Amino acid sequence: QVQLVESGGGLVPAGGSLRLSCAASGNIGTINTMDWYRQAPGKQRELAATITNGGRTNYADSVKGRFTISRDNAKNTVYLQMNSLKPEDTAVYYCNAEVVVPWGKTYSYWGQGTQVTVSS
Repeated sequence: QVQLVESGGGLVPAGGSLRLSCAASGNIGTINTMDWYRQAPGKQRELAATITNGGRTNYADSVKGRFTISRDNAKNTVYLQMNSLKPEDTAVYYCNAEVVVPWGKTYSYWGQGTQVTVSS
């Protein structure tokens, strides 16, 4: 079993910054892609940012230039630095990891979500 635990959400005024963390633990062989998704009230969950094991990144157009995804492979942790936050960034943020377990199978795991609220 693998657990993903997120932290770092909160309430911040527009223009402010937050840093989210997501640490994976458990039966981990290697972790391929790690992602941050977000889901605003009444909307579908959307991919905000992704990072490969080798450090290649990709961003949704709505966050490009403001958010930075990074990871520490030694700690099995992914981060999301969010700057210049806007009220429309308000959402529950979820991390997702594609984990190769020690016996070779690949599974997708989700964190429990962390609330980010940006006040106008």
